[in-house]
Amino acid sequence: MNFCHGLRGLLLLALLCTSTLALAEATLEVRIKPSNRALRANIEAHIGTLGDRDEEALRRFRRSAENQARRAAEALGYYQAEITSRVEGGNKPSLHLLVVPGEPVRLRHVVVRIDGEASKLRAFRLPEGGVLMVPGAQLNHGVYDDARRLIQNQALRFGFFDGKFTSQRLDIDPQAGFADISLIYESGPRYYLGDVTFEGRTPFDLDLLERFVPFKPNTPYDSGEVARLSQNLQASRYFEDVRVTAVPVKGKGLTIPVTVQLSPSRPRTVGLGLGYSTDVGPRARANWTRHWINSRGHRLGAETSVSEPRQTVGTWYEIPLDPPTTDTLRFTTGYQREQLVDVDSRLFTVGTEWQSRLPSDWLRVVSLNWEQERFDFGDGSDDGRSNFLIPGVRYSVTRSDNNLDPSVGYSLQFDVRGAKEGIVSDTDFTYASVLARGLYTLPGGHRLLARVQTGGIATTDFDSIPPSLRFFAGGDQSVRGYEYQTLSPRDSAGNRVGGRYLLVGSLEYQYPITERWRVATFVDRGNAVDSLSAAMKTGAGMGVRWVSPVGPIRLDLAKALDDPGGWRIHFSMGPEL
Repeated sequence: MNFCHGLRGLLLLALLCTSTLALAEATLEVRIKPSNRALRANIEAHIGTLGDRDEEALRRFRRSAENQARRAAEALGYYQAEITSRVEGGNKPSLHLLVVPGEPVRLRHVVVRIDGEASKLRAFRLPEGGVLMVPGAQLNHGVYDDARRLIQNQALRFGFFDGKFTSQRLDIDPQAGFADISLIYESGPRYYLGDVTFEGRTPFDLDLLERFVPFKPNTPYDSGEVARLSQNLQASRYFEDVRVTAVPVKGKGLTIPVTVQLSPSRPRTVGLGLGYSTDVGPRARANWTRHWINSRGHRLGAETSVSEPRQTVGTWYEIPLDPPTTDTLRFTTGYQREQLVDVDSRLFTVGTEWQSRLPSDWLRVVSLNWEQERFDFGDGSDDGRSNFLIPGVRYSVTRSDNNLDPSVGYSLQFDVRGAKEGIVSDTDFTYASVLARGLYTLPGGHRLLARVQTGGIATTDFDSIPPSLRFFAGGDQSVRGYEYQTLSPRDSAGNRVGGRYLLVGSLEYQYPITERWRVATFVDRGNAVDSLSAAMKTGAGMGVRWVSPVGPIRLDLAKALDDPGGWRIHFSMGPEL
């Protein structure tokens, strides 16, 4: 008896599973005659999935599906569509729709106009319907709705809060096959941004807060300016919460008061980080930041990094300028110990930097640093000591379609520094370097990356130039296949002492094998030399790329083609631009 009951339960369960599978496989088939992909896609989107309907449920749903298909056709201008349907049963029930759209309704008269003050504002643009919003074009309800929303959204963005449509009509004559559009918007007067009031207890002077405001009082309203005010305050890192309110108030006329509610962030933060690359091996970083130390928003910080070849420690003091979002003055001190293959350097610096973000998005850094460096080559004896007062300027910019994993973009960096003998400097020199990276993705995911780095030092006494200002090549970010900074001229004892010039170029091809994994092949060529006629070195190889949540991680296997030796592994992480 128990066996029979168990067998009966298994059969019932099998029947239920079979029924569920069959119901889950109900499908919709839409056929347009003649073929029309846009119409088919719109009908499928309107009807949606059929869910778990069986054959009988599909038969009851037929008329509803036909009505939905008709509405989808009318949305694209097909008001004379002939729609028939049928249901096929069996294990895979399906609903079939045959649609003969007929001649579409076409536009006869089209009037789209802005009246009032907004008509004089160049930034307030008419809907760009193109060939879809001109007499003779096929009626498309989506284009009409988009045009209406665009006008309304622009009115809200530019402060025409009293605007309204004096004519908002779409007249359709399905039998005659034509439609008339009339969209006439009366903007009314434009509102203005008034004074900005800051609320909430903050430790900052009002003068500092007002420097974050990107507009003057009585500026014509623009929601983009209001958003910029919020972004400026959030980017300052002074505040944990920023809320900006700018709405018309009855009795205030056309002036909109702007209120900013602020909550200060924590005054101190500490950061720790670990990493690894084949250039420097394991490395650790730590930093401490006091985000403000007084009511004027001055900042203070310290940072250190430790790896086998390089150890650094430094402090900085920063003063926000005007505007504080783009301009800062920073005073720095630092000490760096670096041990390369044949060079041991101890560098102490004191200086100041004026950092400024230009309207073109270039970052400009104007600096003045005093640098004292002790160094020796190879045998451990104290070979040199240098003192330089170095003014300099650096420009850099990065443009891409994605910060973490771009598909197209480029980055540029220009650096010029110099010193004058007798002005706290051992000799005259001019240092210049250029770094350019580019990325482009072809159809199919084929990615091309290029990198060019050049530099040179003009001086009459190169022996007085310390290692930190000389050029070395080789490593993960230079010529792969060669060890970190081992490409360099040598002295009479065979020690690598750094070159007067740097020439490095790289070309890499990547192909995606999954969404986050890519394979790569590359060729690098370059060297650090004392003469531009000196021989270049070439490295080539292959690798894999993983687009991690924190950025690309690269693993390469490269071989030096101009020197004996085997393959070298390179591991690194960081942005490609």
